[in-house]
Amino acid sequence: MGASATRKNEVRIIGGAWRSRRIRFPDRPGLRPTPDRVRETLFNWLGQDLTGRDCLDLFAGSGALGFEAASRGARRVTMVENDAAAWRALQDNREGLAATAVTAVRADALEFLKNHHDCYHVVFLDPPFADDLWPQLLARLPRQLASGGLVYCERAQPLAALDGWEVVKSGRAGQVSHQLLKRVENE
Repeated sequence: MGASATRKNEVRIIGGAWRSRRIRFPDRPGLRPTPDRVRETLFNWLGQDLTGRDCLDLFAGSGALGFEAASRGARRVTMVENDAAAWRALQDNREGLAATAVTAVRADALEFLKNHHDCYHVVFLDPPFADDLWPQLLARLPRQLASGGLVYCERAQPLAALDGWEVVKSGRAGQVSHQLLKRVENE
């Protein structure tokens, strides 16, 4: 991997105001930070500057996607994490970066979608690969997506049969399939 190799339980922010800063996360089952190469592709798709955008990192885990968005100027980043140790690490990283645009919420992702009604321009979905929550997630997301909003999906295999959703971009890196979706507007 070379000089940019990530140390165990640590990931590097790759762009924006906190470029090269590292965030730490605990060893937790199913917690697998989005690889640098995939994050670089994603933020090329989204544009490097997220100024004025509201973002939801629904399965925050390490916080790599949410902190990357905040580093690139997102107005507001809500990170949702159910695991207590991972949530505490998000709080610690938020404080260490003085990330005032970031809020870490300890909650179940599906319950959060059911009980919160804010709208977001970008939603990051990176649940544990073993969980099959995709039908429920994609059914609940439309009411929380701002007009023209995008949903990033990361999983072992690409999503198929996306009723009501259009794939804008897609890619694969190693064991990770990633797609950028937008809602198909019914006319």
